[in-house]
Amino acid sequence: MALADGRLPVLPLGADKRPLGNCPDCADLACGGRPNMKTPGPCVCPWPCHGWAAATTNPHVLTSRQWGMAWRRARAIGYHPGGANVTVVDLDNTDAVAWARATLPPTTTVQTTRGEHWIYSGAMRSANKVRPGVDIKSLMAYARWLGPGTGPITALPPAVLALVEREESTPARAAVDSSIPTRWDRRVATGCRHTPAFVQTGLERGLDNIRAHPEQGAGTAAYGAARFLASRHTTCPGPCGLDGIAEELIAAAIAVGVPAPYARRCVTNGMNAALGAVA
Repeated sequence: MALADGRLPVLPLGADKRPLGNCPDCADLACGGRPNMKTPGPCVCPWPCHGWAAATTNPHVLTSRQWGMAWRRARAIGYHPGGANVTVVDLDNTDAVAWARATLPPTTTVQTTRGEHWIYSGAMRSANKVRPGVDIKSLMAYARWLGPGTGPITALPPAVLALVEREESTPARAAVDSSIPTRWDRRVATGCRHTPAFVQTGLERGLDNIRAHPEQGAGTAAYGAARFLASRHTTCPGPCGLDGIAEELIAAAIAVGVPAPYARRCVTNGMNAALGAVA
């Protein structure tokens, strides 16, 4: 409660130092996920499900019956750095600590069982293994609370931001290449009123919008693209090959990290919303 009073969103961690497992209703994102997750969803589950996304400063949640049961099982306290507008540079070994001391500006430092946490003011994208023994924990991540640390906090430096930029610039493996062959086929879309160029242009715009949300919102973008594209075909006698279009949208969402079941549900719901609105 003292941490929450200090505006640090907290959550219970188990003996393995990881968040407690989701309840059955939230397993495999069946609930849709929390609004602040990579793929925003409507989940308002009272249990501390979804790890970092459940971290909170709300005293009513922290002292609720469900969270009380979780705290009794907990063996450590976790917190969401990004929710407190800080970034943790997690240094896992002595070599990583030596690198940080030679490279990064001094800041608040917390001793860990294997190395140190260097805490900077400001949030950024999280990433693991940005260099040997170094993880970045901020947005969409949790860290273990090990005390307030020592030393004044420093603003997030360009050198830390550059670690993630370097990781993002690494070429993707061919296995995750998002440029897949089109599945829309005029031979099955025999009742479509539109030209292949019209269909392909709209589809590419939808795919680009999904790919533009690698951090969060890709599920929502997939839903919107599916709804928009399906609405273009409501006056066609059909069939229009919408199944092929849907598969492309689903594949694009999966490529940026949306879980496959949720990606399929978003696209299906978007298609149904457009077609059902007219029906």
